[in-house]
Amino acid sequence: MTASEGNRRVAVVGGTGNLGTSVIAALREDPEFSAITALSRREPPALGSAIGWERTDICQDDLVGRFADADTVIHLAWLFQPTHDPLTTWRTNVLGSIRVFEAAAAAGVRTLVHASSIAAYSPGPGRRPVDETWPTHGWPRSAYAREKAYLERYLDAYEQRHPDVRVVRMRTAFCFKPESAEEQRRLFIGPFLPNRLARPELLPALPLPEGLRFQAVHSDDVGEAYRLAVRSRLSGAFNVAAEPLIDASELAELLGVRTVSAPPALVRGALAAAWRLHLVPASPHLFEAFMRLPVMDTGRARTELGWTPARSSTGAVEDFLRGLRSSTGATTPPLRSSTPSDRVHELRTGVGQRP
Repeated sequence: MTASEGNRRVAVVGGTGNLGTSVIAALREDPEFSAITALSRREPPALGSAIGWERTDICQDDLVGRFADADTVIHLAWLFQPTHDPLTTWRTNVLGSIRVFEAAAAAGVRTLVHASSIAAYSPGPGRRPVDETWPTHGWPRSAYAREKAYLERYLDAYEQRHPDVRVVRMRTAFCFKPESAEEQRRLFIGPFLPNRLARPELLPALPLPEGLRFQAVHSDDVGEAYRLAVRSRLSGAFNVAAEPLIDASELAELLGVRTVSAPPALVRGALAAAWRLHLVPASPHLFEAFMRLPVMDTGRARTELGWTPARSSTGAVEDFLRGLRSSTGATTPPLRSSTPSDRVHELRTGVGQRP
């Protein structure tokens, strides 16, 4: 199966979430793509005449048939919760992803783009940036990092078995936009933070774990990176992140608040207690992985794909905070704004105990 100029047909698995909506928005503006299909478990409102939709559970539905008319599959679907039941996330994220990969090959798809992550990388050498050749063994105590790393190993063998499939791995930093804030609040922060109180400037000082540093990028810029990756003939991994590297000093300037260092062990202990009590959905193991992430060198994406982020990393974080304060949300099921009854539902289902 080959795609002629201006006639590319793309299936986006997980097309209604944070990255999915940004990837589809980038693709729909490009006349190269004649047909775009979003696959997701829950039906979104109308996506427009240029976008089709199919209800799809990657763990049990026929994926070969859904990919039969596609020359490109972009795999974004991921289950972050329940953190208290890693077997459930493993079944969806690892076994479900493997079903996507194998179905793409069986359907004759020529290009497979997989949403990997900075979390797939092994702990890094401090602030020295690493390129795409850095080991991808993740942090084994974190289910999220462990799953991303396992899929990297699976794709290593997959490429050997399916040399006719061009495989691209997008290793992105933390992705933010205003519309994703409510979803990310539900997935990582939980129901006890009133959105209007997401204002660090109201605090006399903001405690941050000592050594904190991370990379961020706007979700819409990631969508553009995916578009460029699909249009290219390149394979392999691409690091995707914006500047600057965010640390305590950057956060202090961004938030307009004084920061104080806290021992990481103390922060981890407090998070572990809150997680065990089902007060927050994010696990302490995810925090451990977060504190060990490398700093990614994005030179390959910039030089070979021609990708340049339109927004800074601090701008992406600002957009997240703005979306959180205003409960912006979006129309697709994963991105919808929360209601008081939704927060009650989060409590009833155990805050991180059920998807």
